[in-house]
Amino acid sequence: MADDRDPILRELESEVRREQLAKLWDRYGIYALAVAVLIIVGVGGYKWWEARTLAAAAEAGARYQAAMQLAEQGKDAEARQAFESMVRDAPSGYATLARLQLAGEAASAGRTDDAIAAYEGIAADGSVDELLRQYAQLQIAMLKVDTADFTEMQNRLTPLMSEGNAWRHNARELLGLSAFRAGRLEEARQIFLELAADQKTPPSVRERAGLIMGLITSAEAQKTAAAAQPASGTPPPEAPKVQ
Repeated sequence: MADDRDPILRELESEVRREQLAKLWDRYGIYALAVAVLIIVGVGGYKWWEARTLAAAAEAGARYQAAMQLAEQGKDAEARQAFESMVRDAPSGYATLARLQLAGEAASAGRTDDAIAAYEGIAADGSVDELLRQYAQLQIAMLKVDTADFTEMQNRLTPLMSEGNAWRHNARELLGLSAFRAGRLEEARQIFLELAADQKTPPSVRERAGLIMGLITSAEAQKTAAAAQPASGTPPPEAPKVQ
């Protein structure tokens, strides 16, 4: 199934997904090694666990990087098999990252329903780290922005927009895009102005905000011009008669 969504939205989705997965990869190494330390009893048990965990994490990390390389080389079928294998037997954190990769691949291929279902499964999985669950929730909202109304998007994104949330800037950006697509130009403008004013907004998000602000200005100009035109169906004024 071809992806026939708006080209601007597809480009935005691709950039945002790449940035977000990079953020997950940067953060994840420490998280993977910290799980369950407090339940280990005794120095000997801890050392055994530490060695085993480090070895498993190193192996899973190598497998994950190898699968990513296959994807980057365009070997989609081989990459998919590698990620599916990790879902089955990799440590839970890396298995979740593999699930996210498979969901992202489905989204990129235009299999939107499959992607949403995969992300919903991750978001609802209580065993998954909250950071990854929130990422899945953000992806669901991104895939629904074409079909969901503004209220639904607001309900989905508001929990991700709180100060300190790792995804708050992306969530605000997506809500602004939803407002723009719904014709709520003033709300969209306010959201993107706030993003631009926030010193913590990533440069890439600020750049895209500037792009969409330009589209908002153009849409407002068209709306003003249309309002100045005579209503459709109104007959033109009668020409003066020549005496």
